[in-house]
Amino acid sequence: MSALLSVSRAALSVARVASYKQTATVSLQWARLYSSGKFPPHTVINMPALSPTMTQGNIGSWAKSVGDELTPGEPIAEIETDKASMDFEFQEEGFLAKILVDAGAKDVPVGKPIAVYVEESADVAAFESFTAADAGEGEAAAPVETPEEAPAAKEEAPAAVSTPAAAAPTSARAPTDRIIASPLAKTIALDKGISLKNIKGSGPNGRIVAKDVENYKVPAPAAAPAAAAPAPGASYEDIPITTMRNVIASRLLQSTQQSPSYIIQSQISVTKLLKLRASLNASAEDRYRLSVNDLLIKAIALASVRVPEVNSAWLGDQGVIRQYNNVDVSVAVATPTGLITPIVKDAHIKGLSTISKEVKDLGKRAKEGKLSPQEFQGGTICISNLGMNNAVTAFTSIINPPQSAIVAIGTTDKKAVPSNVNEQGFVFEDVITITGTFDHRVVDGAVGGEWIKALKKIIENPLEMLI
Repeated sequence: MSALLSVSRAALSVARVASYKQTATVSLQWARLYSSGKFPPHTVINMPALSPTMTQGNIGSWAKSVGDELTPGEPIAEIETDKASMDFEFQEEGFLAKILVDAGAKDVPVGKPIAVYVEESADVAAFESFTAADAGEGEAAAPVETPEEAPAAKEEAPAAVSTPAAAAPTSARAPTDRIIASPLAKTIALDKGISLKNIKGSGPNGRIVAKDVENYKVPAPAAAPAAAAPAPGASYEDIPITTMRNVIASRLLQSTQQSPSYIIQSQISVTKLLKLRASLNASAEDRYRLSVNDLLIKAIALASVRVPEVNSAWLGDQGVIRQYNNVDVSVAVATPTGLITPIVKDAHIKGLSTISKEVKDLGKRAKEGKLSPQEFQGGTICISNLGMNNAVTAFTSIINPPQSAIVAIGTTDKKAVPSNVNEQGFVFEDVITITGTFDHRVVDGAVGGEWIKALKKIIENPLEMLI
Protein backbone atom coordinates (compact mmCIF):
# COMPACT_ATOMS: atom_id res chain seq x y z
CA MET A 1 0.00 0.00 0.00
CA SER A 2 2.87 2.37 0.90
CA ALA A 3 4.54 1.73 -2.46
CA LEU A 4 1.25 2.31 -4.28
CA LEU A 5 0.75 5.59 -2.40
CA SER A 6 4.26 6.73 -3.34
CA VAL A 7 3.60 5.97 -7.00
CA SER A 8 0.32 7.91 -6.88
CA ARG A 9 2.02 10.89 -5.28
CA ALA A 10 4.75 10.81 -7.92
CA ALA A 11 2.17 10.71 -10.70
CA LEU A 12 0.32 13.64 -9.13
CA SER A 13 3.58 15.59 -8.89
CA VAL A 14 4.34 14.98 -12.59
CA ALA A 15 0.83 16.10 -13.58
CA ARG A 16 1.13 19.20 -11.45
CA VAL A 17 4.49 20.16 -13.00
CA ALA A 18 3.00 19.67 -16.48
CA SER A 19 0.13 21.93 -15.49
CA TYR A 20 2.60 24.56 -14.24
CA LYS A 21 4.50 24.46 -17.54
CA GLN A 22 1.31 25.03 -19.48
CA THR A 23 0.38 27.96 -17.22
CA ALA A 24 3.81 29.50 -17.73
CA THR A 25 3.32 29.51 -21.50
CA VAL A 26 -0.26 30.78 -21.56
CA SER A 27 -0.11 33.46 -18.84
CA LEU A 28 3.32 34.94 -19.53
CA GLN A 29 1.95 38.34 -20.58
CA TRP A 30 1.06 39.27 -17.00
CA ALA A 31 2.56 36.57 -14.77
CA ARG A 32 5.38 34.06 -14.93
CA LEU A 33 5.58 30.68 -13.17
CA TYR A 34 8.69 29.71 -11.23
CA SER A 35 9.83 26.65 -9.37
CA SER A 36 13.06 26.23 -7.41
CA GLY A 37 14.51 24.44 -4.45
CA LYS A 38 14.48 27.61 -2.37
CA PHE A 39 10.78 28.44 -2.77
CA PRO A 40 7.68 26.34 -3.48
CA PRO A 41 6.12 26.61 -6.97
CA HIS A 42 4.78 30.13 -7.40
CA THR A 43 3.72 32.69 -9.98
CA VAL A 44 5.20 36.17 -10.29
CA ILE A 45 2.66 38.88 -11.12
CA ASN A 46 4.08 41.59 -13.38
CA MET A 47 3.03 45.21 -13.80
CA PRO A 48 0.25 44.97 -16.43
CA ALA A 49 -0.22 47.18 -19.49
CA LEU A 50 -3.77 48.47 -18.97
CA SER A 51 -3.78 50.71 -22.05
CA PRO A 52 -2.09 50.54 -25.47
CA THR A 53 0.12 53.55 -24.68
CA MET A 54 1.09 52.49 -21.16
CA THR A 55 4.81 51.83 -20.60
CA GLN A 56 4.84 52.46 -16.87
CA GLY A 57 2.37 53.18 -14.11
CA ASN A 58 1.87 53.97 -10.45
CA ILE A 59 0.50 51.63 -7.81
CA GLY A 60 -2.21 53.60 -6.05
CA SER A 61 -3.18 50.97 -3.48
CA TRP A 62 -3.36 47.24 -2.85
CA ALA A 63 -6.83 45.76 -2.40
CA LYS A 64 -5.36 42.50 -1.04
CA SER A 65 -2.90 41.73 1.73
CA VAL A 66 -0.37 38.92 2.00
CA GLY A 67 -2.21 35.68 2.72
CA ASP A 68 -5.53 36.83 1.24
CA GLU A 69 -7.33 34.51 -1.13
CA LEU A 70 -7.48 35.60 -4.78
CA THR A 71 -10.60 35.06 -6.86
CA PRO A 72 -10.83 35.41 -10.67
CA GLY A 73 -12.16 38.81 -11.73
CA GLU A 74 -11.54 40.38 -8.32
CA PRO A 75 -9.33 43.51 -8.17
CA ILE A 76 -6.07 43.12 -6.29
CA ALA A 77 -4.64 46.62 -6.85
CA GLU A 78 -5.45 50.06 -8.20
CA ILE A 79 -3.08 51.03 -11.02
CA GLU A 80 -2.64 54.62 -12.19
CA THR A 81 -1.95 54.59 -15.94
CA ASP A 82 -1.11 57.39 -18.36
CA LYS A 83 -4.83 58.16 -18.67
CA ALA A 84 -6.74 57.04 -15.58
CA SER A 85 -6.79 54.99 -12.39
CA MET A 86 -8.06 51.45 -12.96
CA ASP A 87 -8.52 48.26 -10.98
CA PHE A 88 -6.12 45.45 -11.88
CA GLU A 89 -8.38 42.39 -11.88
CA PHE A 90 -6.69 39.05 -11.25
CA GLN A 91 -7.87 36.08 -13.32
CA GLU A 92 -6.58 33.09 -11.34
CA GLU A 93 -7.34 31.37 -8.04
CA GLY A 94 -4.71 31.30 -5.33
CA PHE A 95 -3.27 33.22 -2.40
CA LEU A 96 -1.20 36.41 -2.34
CA ALA A 97 2.19 35.34 -1.03
CA LYS A 98 4.31 38.50 -1.36
CA ILE A 99 3.95 42.15 -2.35
CA LEU A 100 7.17 43.26 -4.06
CA VAL A 101 6.23 46.89 -4.83
CA ASP A 102 4.48 48.92 -2.13
CA ALA A 103 1.46 51.14 -2.63
CA GLY A 104 2.39 54.63 -3.74
CA ALA A 105 5.26 53.47 -5.95
CA LYS A 106 5.68 55.70 -9.01
CA ASP A 107 6.76 54.97 -12.60
CA VAL A 108 6.84 51.18 -12.28
CA PRO A 109 7.75 49.78 -15.75
CA VAL A 110 5.30 47.44 -17.46
CA GLY A 111 6.52 43.86 -16.97
CA LYS A 112 8.31 44.52 -13.68
CA PRO A 113 7.46 41.97 -10.91
CA ILE A 114 5.09 43.50 -8.38
CA ALA A 115 3.74 40.51 -6.43
CA VAL A 116 3.75 36.73 -6.03
CA TYR A 117 0.89 34.30 -5.67
CA VAL A 118 0.73 30.58 -4.87
CA GLU A 119 -1.95 27.94 -5.27
CA GLU A 120 -1.79 26.63 -1.69
CA SER A 121 -2.26 28.80 1.40
CA ALA A 122 0.30 26.66 3.25
CA ASP A 123 3.02 27.95 0.88
CA VAL A 124 2.51 31.64 1.75
CA ALA A 125 4.80 31.62 4.79
CA ALA A 126 7.74 30.39 2.71
CA PHE A 127 7.85 33.71 0.82
CA GLU A 128 8.49 36.04 3.76
CA SER A 129 12.11 36.51 2.64
CA PHE A 130 11.29 36.58 -1.10
CA THR A 131 12.79 39.59 -2.91
CA ALA A 132 12.61 41.17 -6.36
CA ALA A 133 15.88 39.40 -7.22
CA ASP A 134 14.16 36.06 -6.59
CA ALA A 135 11.43 37.05 -9.05
CA GLY A 136 13.60 36.26 -12.06
CA GLU A 137 16.81 38.25 -11.71
CA GLY A 138 18.63 35.59 -9.71
CA GLU A 139 19.35 31.89 -10.16
CA ALA A 140 17.14 30.88 -7.25
CA ALA A 141 13.96 31.44 -9.25
CA ALA A 142 14.77 30.35 -12.78
CA PRO A 143 11.61 30.02 -14.88
CA VAL A 144 10.29 26.57 -15.62
CA GLU A 145 11.10 25.81 -19.27
CA THR A 146 8.47 24.34 -21.56
CA PRO A 147 8.72 20.77 -22.82
CA GLU A 148 9.83 22.16 -26.20
CA GLU A 149 13.10 23.36 -24.66
CA ALA A 150 13.94 20.14 -22.87
CA PRO A 151 15.15 18.30 -26.01
CA ALA A 152 17.34 21.27 -26.88
CA ALA A 153 19.08 20.98 -23.52
CA LYS A 154 19.63 17.26 -24.03
CA GLU A 155 21.08 17.80 -27.48
CA GLU A 156 23.49 20.35 -26.10
CA ALA A 157 25.38 17.92 -23.86
CA PRO A 158 26.55 15.27 -26.39
CA ALA A 159 27.44 17.97 -28.89
CA ALA A 160 30.19 19.15 -26.54
CA VAL A 161 32.03 15.81 -26.48
CA SER A 162 31.45 14.30 -29.91
CA THR A 163 34.47 15.69 -31.80
CA PRO A 164 37.05 18.44 -31.33
CA ALA A 165 35.20 20.50 -33.90
CA ALA A 166 32.02 20.16 -31.90
CA ALA A 167 33.81 21.48 -28.85
CA ALA A 168 33.62 24.98 -30.32
CA PRO A 169 31.22 27.32 -28.49
CA THR A 170 27.64 26.33 -29.35
CA SER A 171 26.57 29.96 -29.18
CA ALA A 172 28.13 30.66 -32.59
CA ARG A 173 25.25 31.49 -34.90
CA ALA A 174 25.13 30.35 -38.49
CA PRO A 175 25.78 33.11 -41.01
CA THR A 176 22.11 33.90 -41.69
CA ASP A 177 19.70 36.75 -41.01
CA ARG A 178 17.19 34.33 -39.50
CA ILE A 179 16.91 34.41 -35.71
CA ILE A 180 16.43 30.96 -34.16
CA ALA A 181 14.72 31.00 -30.77
CA SER A 182 12.54 28.70 -28.71
CA PRO A 183 8.83 29.56 -28.30
CA LEU A 184 9.29 30.38 -24.61
CA ALA A 185 12.27 32.64 -25.37
CA LYS A 186 10.17 34.53 -27.92
CA THR A 187 7.33 34.95 -25.44
CA ILE A 188 9.62 36.21 -22.67
CA ALA A 189 11.29 38.64 -25.08
CA LEU A 190 7.89 39.97 -26.15
CA ASP A 191 6.82 40.31 -22.54
CA LYS A 192 9.98 42.26 -21.65
CA GLY A 193 10.08 44.30 -24.85
CA ILE A 194 13.52 42.94 -25.82
CA SER A 195 14.66 42.54 -29.43
CA LEU A 196 15.96 39.01 -30.07
CA LYS A 197 18.48 40.30 -32.60
CA ASN A 198 20.48 41.77 -29.70
CA ILE A 199 20.77 38.42 -27.87
CA LYS A 200 23.43 35.79 -28.41
CA GLY A 201 22.02 32.27 -28.14
CA SER A 202 23.63 29.54 -26.07
CA GLY A 203 21.63 26.64 -27.49
CA PRO A 204 22.55 24.31 -30.37
CA ASN A 205 23.48 26.22 -33.55
CA GLY A 206 23.12 29.50 -31.72
CA ARG A 207 19.49 28.87 -30.73
CA ILE A 208 18.19 31.42 -28.23
CA VAL A 209 16.67 29.75 -25.17
CA ALA A 210 14.72 31.18 -22.24
CA LYS A 211 17.74 31.66 -19.97
CA ASP A 212 19.46 33.79 -22.64
CA VAL A 213 16.56 36.23 -22.61
CA GLU A 214 16.26 36.18 -18.81
CA ASN A 215 19.99 36.92 -18.40
CA TYR A 216 20.09 39.62 -21.07
CA LYS A 217 20.82 43.07 -19.67
CA VAL A 218 19.27 45.95 -21.60
CA PRO A 219 21.95 48.59 -22.28
CA ALA A 220 21.55 51.70 -20.18
CA PRO A 221 20.18 54.67 -22.14
CA ALA A 222 22.52 57.51 -22.92
CA ALA A 223 22.64 60.18 -20.27
CA ALA A 224 20.36 63.13 -20.97
CA PRO A 225 22.10 66.43 -21.58
CA ALA A 226 22.34 68.65 -18.57
CA ALA A 227 19.66 71.32 -18.31
CA ALA A 228 20.74 74.76 -19.36
CA ALA A 229 21.81 76.94 -16.49
CA PRO A 230 19.27 79.66 -15.69
CA ALA A 231 20.16 83.26 -16.30
CA PRO A 232 21.59 85.04 -13.25
CA GLY A 233 18.76 86.24 -11.04
CA ALA A 234 16.07 84.34 -13.01
CA SER A 235 13.05 83.11 -11.09
CA TYR A 236 11.44 79.88 -12.26
CA GLU A 237 9.87 76.58 -11.24
CA ASP A 238 10.66 73.20 -12.84
CA ILE A 239 7.46 71.18 -13.18
CA PRO A 240 8.06 67.42 -13.66
CA ILE A 241 6.63 66.00 -16.89
CA THR A 242 3.93 63.49 -16.01
CA THR A 243 3.33 60.23 -17.84
CA MET A 244 0.05 61.58 -19.20
CA ARG A 245 1.70 64.78 -20.44
CA ASN A 246 4.37 62.70 -22.19
CA VAL A 247 1.71 60.66 -23.97
CA ILE A 248 -0.18 63.80 -25.03
CA ALA A 249 3.03 65.32 -26.37
CA SER A 250 3.94 62.15 -28.26
CA ARG A 251 0.53 61.70 -29.90
CA LEU A 252 0.10 65.33 -30.91
CA LEU A 253 3.63 65.47 -32.30
CA GLN A 254 2.84 62.34 -34.29
CA SER A 255 -0.34 63.99 -35.58
CA THR A 256 1.35 67.22 -36.67
CA GLN A 257 4.23 65.36 -38.33
CA GLN A 258 2.27 62.61 -40.08
CA SER A 259 -1.19 64.05 -40.81
CA PRO A 260 -1.34 66.53 -43.73
CA SER A 261 -4.18 68.53 -42.25
CA TYR A 262 -6.14 71.56 -43.47
CA ILE A 263 -8.85 73.70 -41.86
CA ILE A 264 -12.27 74.95 -42.93
CA GLN A 265 -13.99 77.66 -40.91
CA SER A 266 -17.60 78.80 -40.93
CA GLN A 267 -19.74 81.21 -38.95
CA ILE A 268 -23.03 79.53 -38.08
CA SER A 269 -26.16 81.05 -36.57
CA VAL A 270 -27.24 79.37 -33.34
CA THR A 271 -30.25 81.62 -32.65
CA LYS A 272 -32.76 78.81 -33.30
CA LEU A 273 -30.54 76.29 -31.51
CA LEU A 274 -30.50 78.41 -28.35
CA LYS A 275 -34.28 78.86 -28.50
CA LEU A 276 -34.78 75.08 -28.86
CA ARG A 277 -32.46 74.45 -25.93
CA ALA A 278 -34.32 76.97 -23.74
CA SER A 279 -37.68 75.44 -24.68
CA LEU A 280 -36.57 71.88 -23.97
CA ASN A 281 -34.97 72.80 -20.64
CA ALA A 282 -38.11 74.71 -19.58
CA SER A 283 -40.22 71.59 -19.99
CA ALA A 284 -37.65 69.12 -18.63
CA GLU A 285 -38.94 69.21 -15.03
CA ASP A 286 -35.44 68.42 -13.69
CA ARG A 287 -35.18 65.25 -15.82
CA TYR A 288 -32.26 66.74 -17.76
CA ARG A 289 -30.44 70.00 -18.40
CA LEU A 290 -29.19 70.40 -21.96
CA SER A 291 -26.06 72.39 -22.77
CA VAL A 292 -25.14 73.91 -26.13
CA ASN A 293 -22.36 71.33 -26.32
CA ASP A 294 -24.89 68.48 -26.03
CA LEU A 295 -26.77 69.77 -29.07
CA LEU A 296 -23.53 70.30 -31.03
CA ILE A 297 -22.45 66.71 -30.32
CA LYS A 298 -25.73 65.49 -31.80
CA ALA A 299 -25.38 67.82 -34.80
CA ILE A 300 -21.80 66.64 -35.47
CA ALA A 301 -22.95 63.00 -35.30
CA LEU A 302 -25.77 63.59 -37.79
CA ALA A 303 -23.48 65.51 -40.17
CA SER A 304 -21.07 62.56 -40.05
CA VAL A 305 -23.88 60.22 -41.10
CA ARG A 306 -24.72 62.46 -44.07
CA VAL A 307 -21.06 62.80 -45.13
CA PRO A 308 -19.57 59.48 -43.91
CA GLU A 309 -16.16 60.02 -45.54
CA VAL A 310 -15.29 62.31 -42.63
CA ASN A 311 -16.22 59.60 -40.12
CA SER A 312 -13.18 57.53 -41.11
CA ALA A 313 -9.68 56.56 -40.02
CA TRP A 314 -6.41 56.32 -41.97
CA LEU A 315 -4.96 52.81 -41.54
CA GLY A 316 -2.04 53.13 -43.94
CA ASP A 317 -0.15 50.16 -42.48
CA GLN A 318 -3.11 47.97 -43.44
CA GLY A 319 -3.59 49.64 -46.81
CA VAL A 320 -7.16 50.76 -46.04
CA ILE A 321 -9.26 53.75 -45.02
CA ARG A 322 -11.75 52.50 -42.44
CA GLN A 323 -15.14 54.21 -42.80
CA TYR A 324 -17.31 53.70 -39.72
CA ASN A 325 -21.06 53.10 -39.78
CA ASN A 326 -21.47 54.26 -36.18
CA VAL A 327 -20.52 57.73 -34.96
CA ASP A 328 -18.63 57.75 -31.64
CA VAL A 329 -17.94 61.36 -30.68
CA SER A 330 -14.83 62.00 -28.58
CA VAL A 331 -15.38 64.99 -26.30
CA ALA A 332 -12.25 66.87 -25.19
CA VAL A 333 -12.26 67.35 -21.41
CA ALA A 334 -9.66 69.29 -19.43
CA THR A 335 -8.56 67.50 -16.25
CA PRO A 336 -6.03 68.48 -13.56
CA THR A 337 -3.47 66.16 -15.17
CA GLY A 338 -4.13 66.91 -18.84
CA LEU A 339 -6.55 66.58 -21.73
CA ILE A 340 -8.61 63.41 -22.15
CA THR A 341 -11.34 62.54 -24.65
CA PRO A 342 -14.15 60.38 -23.25
CA ILE A 343 -16.48 59.00 -25.91
CA VAL A 344 -20.21 59.35 -26.45
CA LYS A 345 -20.80 56.15 -28.39
CA ASP A 346 -23.49 55.88 -31.10
CA ALA A 347 -24.28 59.58 -30.70
CA HIS A 348 -26.13 59.56 -34.03
CA ILE A 349 -28.95 57.37 -32.66
CA LYS A 350 -29.12 58.68 -29.08
CA GLY A 351 -31.56 61.28 -27.81
CA LEU A 352 -30.41 64.66 -26.53
CA SER A 353 -31.22 63.85 -22.89
CA THR A 354 -29.18 60.62 -23.07
CA ILE A 355 -26.22 62.44 -24.61
CA SER A 356 -26.44 65.14 -21.92
CA LYS A 357 -26.43 62.62 -19.06
CA GLU A 358 -23.53 60.66 -20.56
CA VAL A 359 -21.40 63.77 -21.13
CA LYS A 360 -21.90 64.91 -17.53
CA ASP A 361 -21.06 61.47 -16.14
CA LEU A 362 -18.02 60.97 -18.39
CA GLY A 363 -16.72 64.47 -17.68
CA LYS A 364 -17.02 64.01 -13.92
CA ARG A 365 -15.24 60.66 -13.89
CA ALA A 366 -12.59 61.92 -16.32
CA LYS A 367 -11.62 64.67 -13.87
CA GLU A 368 -11.47 62.08 -11.08
CA GLY A 369 -9.32 59.75 -13.22
CA LYS A 370 -11.92 56.97 -13.01
CA LEU A 371 -12.59 56.22 -16.67
CA SER A 372 -12.06 52.70 -17.99
CA PRO A 373 -9.95 52.33 -21.19
CA GLN A 374 -12.91 51.62 -23.46
CA GLU A 375 -14.47 54.93 -22.38
CA PHE A 376 -11.65 57.09 -23.75
CA GLN A 377 -9.88 54.93 -26.35
CA GLY A 378 -11.27 54.96 -29.85
CA GLY A 379 -13.87 57.38 -31.14
CA THR A 380 -14.48 58.28 -34.79
CA ILE A 381 -14.58 62.12 -34.64
CA CYS A 382 -13.73 64.67 -31.95
CA ILE A 383 -15.22 67.93 -30.63
CA SER A 384 -13.22 70.52 -28.68
CA ASN A 385 -15.36 73.32 -27.24
CA LEU A 386 -13.85 76.48 -25.72
CA GLY A 387 -17.08 78.40 -26.15
CA MET A 388 -17.56 78.62 -22.40
CA ASN A 389 -14.52 80.93 -22.37
CA ASN A 390 -15.98 84.21 -23.65
CA ALA A 391 -12.54 85.38 -24.79
CA VAL A 392 -12.14 82.59 -27.38
CA THR A 393 -14.04 83.43 -30.56
CA ALA A 394 -12.26 80.90 -32.79
CA PHE A 395 -9.34 78.46 -32.66
CA THR A 396 -7.89 75.45 -34.45
CA SER A 397 -7.24 72.06 -32.90
CA ILE A 398 -4.99 69.09 -33.65
CA ILE A 399 -6.45 65.85 -34.99
CA ASN A 400 -6.45 62.93 -32.57
CA PRO A 401 -5.04 60.02 -34.67
CA PRO A 402 -6.21 57.76 -36.20
CA GLN A 403 -9.33 59.95 -36.50
CA SER A 404 -9.61 62.16 -39.56
CA ALA A 405 -11.44 65.19 -38.19
CA ILE A 406 -11.77 67.39 -35.12
CA VAL A 407 -14.22 70.27 -34.67
CA ALA A 408 -13.27 73.37 -32.67
CA ILE A 409 -16.12 75.46 -31.22
CA GLY A 410 -15.73 79.14 -30.29
CA THR A 411 -17.92 81.31 -28.09
CA THR A 412 -21.31 82.74 -29.04
CA ASP A 413 -21.20 86.26 -30.44
CA LYS A 414 -23.75 88.79 -31.66
CA LYS A 415 -23.55 89.67 -35.33
CA ALA A 416 -25.69 91.85 -37.61
CA VAL A 417 -27.05 89.93 -40.61
CA PRO A 418 -29.21 91.25 -43.52
CA SER A 419 -32.99 90.97 -43.07
CA ASN A 420 -35.88 91.77 -45.41
CA VAL A 421 -38.34 91.80 -42.52
CA ASN A 422 -36.74 94.35 -40.23
CA GLU A 423 -37.25 97.93 -41.32
CA GLN A 424 -33.64 98.71 -40.53
CA GLY A 425 -32.54 96.06 -43.02
CA PHE A 426 -30.69 93.87 -40.53
CA VAL A 427 -31.14 91.83 -37.36
CA PHE A 428 -28.72 90.58 -34.74
CA GLU A 429 -28.08 86.85 -34.70
CA ASP A 430 -26.27 84.64 -32.18
CA VAL A 431 -23.31 83.27 -34.14
CA ILE A 432 -20.52 80.82 -33.36
CA THR A 433 -17.35 80.18 -35.34
CA ILE A 434 -16.77 76.50 -36.04
CA THR A 435 -13.39 75.33 -37.32
CA GLY A 436 -12.99 71.85 -38.75
CA THR A 437 -9.52 70.33 -39.07
CA PHE A 438 -9.35 67.43 -41.54
CA ASP A 439 -6.74 64.83 -42.53
CA HIS A 440 -6.22 65.33 -46.26
CA ARG A 441 -5.15 61.70 -46.69
CA VAL A 442 -8.75 60.73 -45.98
CA VAL A 443 -10.90 63.83 -46.49
CA ASP A 444 -10.43 65.92 -49.62
CA GLY A 445 -11.16 69.64 -49.44
CA ALA A 446 -14.48 69.36 -51.28
CA VAL A 447 -15.64 66.61 -48.91
CA GLY A 448 -14.63 68.68 -45.88
CA GLY A 449 -16.65 71.57 -47.32
CA GLU A 450 -19.70 69.32 -47.78
CA TRP A 451 -19.45 68.17 -44.18
CA ILE A 452 -19.28 71.76 -42.85
CA LYS A 453 -22.28 72.61 -45.06
CA ALA A 454 -24.26 69.67 -43.64
CA LEU A 455 -23.33 70.69 -40.08
CA LYS A 456 -24.39 74.30 -40.73
CA LYS A 457 -27.78 73.16 -42.09
CA ILE A 458 -28.49 71.01 -39.02
CA ILE A 459 -27.42 73.67 -36.49
CA GLU A 460 -29.39 76.46 -38.19
CA ASN A 461 -32.45 74.17 -38.46
CA PRO A 462 -32.12 72.25 -35.17
CA LEU A 463 -35.52 70.57 -35.40
CA GLU A 464 -33.83 68.20 -37.84
CA MET A 465 -32.20 66.60 -34.78
CA LEU A 466 -35.61 65.44 -33.67
CA ILE A 467 -36.49 63.69 -36.93
